[in-house]
Amino acid sequence: MWKEKLKGRKVILASASPRRQNFLKELNIPFEVRLKEIEEIFPTNLKGAEITDYLAALKAQPFLDELASNELLITSDTIVWLDNKAIGKPKNKQEAMGMLQQLSGKMHEVITSFCISYQGKKIIKNQTTKVYFGHLTHKEIQYYIDHYQPYDKAGSYGIQEWIGYIGIEKIEGSFYNVMGFPVKIFYESLLGILAD
Repeated sequence: MWKEKLKGRKVILASASPRRQNFLKELNIPFEVRLKEIEEIFPTNLKGAEITDYLAALKAQPFLDELASNELLITSDTIVWLDNKAIGKPKNKQEAMGMLQQLSGKMHEVITSFCISYQGKKIIKNQTTKVYFGHLTHKEIQYYIDHYQPYDKAGSYGIQEWIGYIGIEKIEGSFYNVMGFPVKIFYESLLGILAD
């Protein structure tokens, strides 16, 4: 399906996330990964999806001047939103423990934004999913961190991993969004920008 749509175009994914890379593969979208170091700092007055929208656009910025006219750039950002605060990725085991203890027995929101940049046009969209964790014991948290090393994940967990199986009671919204990419709205947006 993408063969005709992407004829003469090149998709660039600016993300080291193996999950985002896998989503594009599963959508049968040929792409190239390009990475640039960026400090993920956002204005303190931003809340919820404003943060991920801002960071998804910020991640695109260093690439824009060097994109060829046939290159389409995808950037994305995910946060966990709990008690009116953003939780990002843990820097170490102690932070990971603290994050999972905070999430235990509570509902939090996972917010993911993506930015598609192509020929001077930009689409930024986001999706929010509510995730309800049951109570996690100290041993369960310890086991998960020791065996799954969740340091590249917002909130220090992957819903598709062991902790998701034993800890999550229910979700409201997109499962894939919690994994780090709102696939359906991305698919629709990509079709839209290619049709323009």
